[in-house]
Amino acid sequence: MQPMPSADEVDLAVEVFRMLSDGTRLRLLWCLTQRPEMSVNDLAAAVDKSATSVSQHLAKLRLARLVQTRRDGVSILYRLDSDHARRLVVEGVHHAEHQGDRVPAHHAGDAPAHLEVGEQR
Repeated sequence: MQPMPSADEVDLAVEVFRMLSDGTRLRLLWCLTQRPEMSVNDLAAAVDKSATSVSQHLAKLRLARLVQTRRDGVSILYRLDSDHARRLVVEGVHHAEHQGDRVPAHHAGDAPAHLEVGEQR
């Protein structure tokens, strides 16, 4: 049995889940699970939001230690902070996929022969 997390760890976890509770931020993080680094403009195009709005969301994600930045000339590139952050996003999305009546996309190879991915079970 693992020890109870400290108050600081609980506070940080609550903040992380607060960040994940916003659809735009979750989509931004999902994009970063698919590509190692992306610019604000690339992320804005991917989630169909303005660069200004995306930049504000990324600043919050950075404060929550979910993303990091790297300067490349005049551009700032964003990436996930850690493999823990990547797994949290992926597992959260996969968990949501299991709540529906369809075979989740991440189980494409596991689907019974009579069902295709996305079809009702």
